[in-house]
Amino acid sequence: MKQVMIEYGDGMMPIEVPDSATIVSPETHYVDPPEVDPRAATREALDHPLGMDPLYLQAKPGKKAVICFPDRVKGGSHDLAHRKICIPMIVEDLKKGGIRDEDITLVCAVGLHKKNSYEEMLGYLGQEIMDEFWPDRIVNHDAEDPENMIELGVDELGDTVNMNKQVYEADIAVMIGHVQCNPYGGYSGGYKMCVTGITGWRCIASHHVPSTMHRDDFLPVNTEHSYMRKQFDAIGRAMEKGMGKRFFCVDAVLGSRAQVLGVWAGAPDLVQEASWPLAQKRTDVFLENQEPFDIMIFGQPKTFHYGPGMGTNPILILQAIGSQVARHKEVFREQGVVICASLCDGWFNDEWFPSYRKLYEKLQTINDFGQVTKFAEEISTDPDDIAAYRAGTAYHPFHALSMVSMGGVALNHTSAIYLPGAKAGGYARGMGMRPTDTFKESLEKAIKMVGKDARILVQQKAFTAVSVHLKKK
Repeated sequence: MKQVMIEYGDGMMPIEVPDSATIVSPETHYVDPPEVDPRAATREALDHPLGMDPLYLQAKPGKKAVICFPDRVKGGSHDLAHRKICIPMIVEDLKKGGIRDEDITLVCAVGLHKKNSYEEMLGYLGQEIMDEFWPDRIVNHDAEDPENMIELGVDELGDTVNMNKQVYEADIAVMIGHVQCNPYGGYSGGYKMCVTGITGWRCIASHHVPSTMHRDDFLPVNTEHSYMRKQFDAIGRAMEKGMGKRFFCVDAVLGSRAQVLGVWAGAPDLVQEASWPLAQKRTDVFLENQEPFDIMIFGQPKTFHYGPGMGTNPILILQAIGSQVARHKEVFREQGVVICASLCDGWFNDEWFPSYRKLYEKLQTINDFGQVTKFAEEISTDPDDIAAYRAGTAYHPFHALSMVSMGGVALNHTSAIYLPGAKAGGYARGMGMRPTDTFKESLEKAIKMVGKDARILVQQKAFTAVSVHLKKK
């Protein structure tokens, strides 16, 4: 047996696994392509955009521009982070073309996430941009603002299309994106940026739901055959048709430390086509094993990308497990067993996630989480939870339903999910998981289910490092 450390709560959990287990960690398996000089790469991309004129040629006196940027969930806040580098350059180009300062607005594309505070934006945008735009010309997208949302009907697939009115009415709409691996459709950035960042819950309910996420083509994560990705593209194109203009994307492929590996600018479809091959080199980690693993092991910290309590809130615990199943399905056998160390102490963090406890209680009345959308209207229109979202203290209430849809992916493709170290086991059981007191107990139960010759995969730092997609070599 060999000892390994996996994430757990505020620290790590020591575990023992058979010597035959495969251990994957960022230090041993994540090899990023070489990083580039982000200033030079961004300047080159802005000067030679794909399928569009440079911004300084598009800009004219009297025109208005909106620059949409990703929220705090991903992208890094170091000195050479993509947002910090590209926004000043974009502003410079717009002014070079004749657009006035007061006609440039920055929109934080939070979608249904919690609105970002001044301090959070300062961390990832920098003092220069905050001093220039705060507070009048830097705003959070508000999916519930009736005065600043516009309805555009349905797209070619029949999905609801709506969007931020300020972006819709701008003469130039810039979208800054981070191209990183994402269990929802393969990569972030591109059309996914606008489709999830500046729309409303009814649009997002077209794709972040079981009817899309529980399809066979949802996993393993892919871009070529994913219906979700087709939906992103179709909704994005419908937004452009409604606006009468194209989004100008400025996307950076990011590495394991949010360092910039490459930058592309221009039309969204062309930027996707150009950036995904490099993103794939960074994202796809190939393992020697030819047979799929029977047991997949990892741990969850108390706090990770969605915020404090993600590793204690039972809905978010299962969502994160579903994300790992989607990312690594190519090397994980159908109906295998997951062991995920998690506090699962029942802290929902009701301030940030007020709709989650309400939805959890409703889930106890159904047998299949694929039916979760029956609660969509009631949960998503709760006036108190909408008020909390609009005030900037909470995630939008529909966000909980989208997380349950990903959690259903985990339940649909495993025979058991064990949670060693769970402090409030009832909450784990309420989400279809099985709490245990110790990791040893979980492993013994898992091996009993799949056989003593079980092939075991352990992923270290599954949620404290930028994720990858594990593949067969």
